[in-house]
Amino acid sequence: MNVRTQIAADPAEAARACAAFIVACLEQRLDGVDRASVALSGGLGSRILFERLAAAPFPWEKVHFFWVDERVVPATDERSNYRLAAESFLIPARVPNENIHRIHGELMPEAAAHKYVDDVRDFFGLGEGELPAFDVMHLGMGANVHTASLFPGSVLLEDREGIAAAAKVDADPPQRVTLLPGVIERARQIAMFVTGASKAQAVRAVFHEPVNPARYPAQLTRTAPSVTWFLDKGAAGRLAET
Repeated sequence: MNVRTQIAADPAEAARACAAFIVACLEQRLDGVDRASVALSGGLGSRILFERLAAAPFPWEKVHFFWVDERVVPATDERSNYRLAAESFLIPARVPNENIHRIHGELMPEAAAHKYVDDVRDFFGLGEGELPAFDVMHLGMGANVHTASLFPGSVLLEDREGIAAAAKVDADPPQRVTLLPGVIERARQIAMFVTGASKAQAVRAVFHEPVNPARYPAQLTRTAPSVTWFLDKGAAGRLAET
């Protein structure tokens, strides 16, 4: 496991650093292959990162985009993770439609999860029981230490064999579709983008509390191959505490 932290003065600086890191990872990956894969997260804090990525001079037509999780709402709903990414990144960056592998939140949760799993399997050429390895996974984290739509106490936190599943969470909207722990743990590079003082206790818990993903889901990243945290001073405010 390789864990690094970069602490910025403010969210805008953290977004610049995270965007540069994602682009650098993709450049390195595309040096040896024809296409790369990225899994995006949602949340309002992601907009500033997406806008930075959209402004980067990069051959985005070589990158295929998936989602870490999605709210079970239509793609036009303002709560849609797909809509946020499309408006602030994918459309401005002119990413081809065939490179966009969204979770169909307009479907019933189980149907949306099943369709998404099929899409992931087709793209990666997976056999039964195999899991994908995304080249880059962008994750955020809530103040309750959840990441993706894996909330504290969820039974899905024990699933390391599946790709994605429907989830019911204590948030608005409650119905979600999320990638599962085994997929998160296999990502080649994880970029954790977390800002704001409201997340400071959660950041401290991930780094300093005993490993217990059932209580601190974002600790799943501690078993991934390579994780880089992009924090502002607010989010990093309690990082030095033990």
